[in-house]
Amino acid sequence: MIEQRAEGDIAVLTMTHGKANALDSEFCEALARRFVDLRTAEAKAIVLTAQGGIFSAGVDLKRLSAGGADYVRAFLPSLHRLYDAVFFHPKPVVMAINGHAMAGGAVLSACGDRRIMARDAGRIGITEMLVGVPLPALAFEIVRFAVPPRYLSEFALTGATYPTEAALHKGWIDEVVEPGELMPRALAAARFYAGLSPQAFAQTKSQIRQAVSERMALSGAATDKAVTAIWTQQATLDRVADYVAKTLTKA
Repeated sequence: MIEQRAEGDIAVLTMTHGKANALDSEFCEALARRFVDLRTAEAKAIVLTAQGGIFSAGVDLKRLSAGGADYVRAFLPSLHRLYDAVFFHPKPVVMAINGHAMAGGAVLSACGDRRIMARDAGRIGITEMLVGVPLPALAFEIVRFAVPPRYLSEFALTGATYPTEAALHKGWIDEVVEPGELMPRALAAARFYAGLSPQAFAQTKSQIRQAVSERMALSGAATDKAVTAIWTQQATLDRVADYVAKTLTKA
């Protein structure tokens, strides 16, 4: 599911979970554990990327549709643990976005301290509204944190996805580079962060992201209760199944 290598004092994680790195319970838990383990590892910074042409296509909707409400109730906490482990990681996290980053995959990319995408490699955006599900509390707060406020409603309510130049203009990503320069640029960014004081970086990062922590403490549980209720409704599961049939299942 995940390959890990060291580039000096940088840990490079490459997602290898099928063609699309779709987020299912097992993959979310495995990736979350890697980030938890890296808290106490010698690595000073992390680069997250993926194999092939897709960074992550988001939630595994085929698995969700097949598993029904019981699977949803088990999956959503796993998704939360993944986002929590990456977004609040005390060390620098650089996203090397090699291809499409859709829905939950776009949220995952937004967890990074620096988001670098390969030019014309794919599209990025949150498509949950097209599927018929709201973002869980932490996922929504991560997007709110990461993107310019003037585009939040557009992103959340339309399900639009954007090619690299538009994604850069609208704030989904921080930088666009040629495909062959993606990993060198991501490693350079990670090494810059790694050269800073770890304690100062971790404290400053915590302060930057404090509003997300405060909102989650205030209303996260209530929001997730409402979100789970919607995700597990039969009408929602039917919409998901219809979306899968129309867009993900080949004739």
